[in-house]
Amino acid sequence: MADVAVDEAFPLSVNFAEVAAGLFLELIDAWDGSYKNSGMSAIFDRVLTLNLVANTAIFYVAARLYLLPLIPRVRPQQILVPILLLHSTRHLGMMFLTRGATYPGLAAEFAYPAAFGDLFTATIALVTIPIVLRGSTLAKPAVWFFNVVGTIDLLLAIVLATIYNAPVAMGPAYWIPAFWVPLLLVTHYVTFLLLTRRRDF
Repeated sequence: MADVAVDEAFPLSVNFAEVAAGLFLELIDAWDGSYKNSGMSAIFDRVLTLNLVANTAIFYVAARLYLLPLIPRVRPQQILVPILLLHSTRHLGMMFLTRGATYPGLAAEFAYPAAFGDLFTATIALVTIPIVLRGSTLAKPAVWFFNVVGTIDLLLAIVLATIYNAPVAMGPAYWIPAFWVPLLLVTHYVTFLLLTRRRDF
């Protein structure tokens, strides 16, 4: 009799679990639908703006504390070469054109200018390094050229990303504008300060 009771109760418990799981999934679907249809989805799609502004502020504070005080004290090459090396890695922006690094639907109007602009800037930075190290008379014009081109590239990418709503399709490449771009912007700022303050360069 006990075995019969267990056999009769077990299907009931299984059915209850199935019903509960079904209700839970329906609730999740309903919430997901209401989330997507609400303004919250549009708000969270713009989190990149928060990441960009916050990290730019953080890197600016770091530069004010640790880098800007060095401008009048050390040789310009000691500041410029590390910055140029950093910007030489901007070839990473080419991942905007790579499947797996972005989601389908990333606007080509953003992806191509951002990718090739970064590649071009990385090339300029790399070529400028030996010119700066040798103390050539072309060093200052070369750094100015790098800094102007690199800054315009970043600002253009930010504008195009905003116009074409690129953040929602960036996928793993999201870290580039969220972390990398703020660091690059601040180092461009530091370079502008050095170029204008150090008359001996």
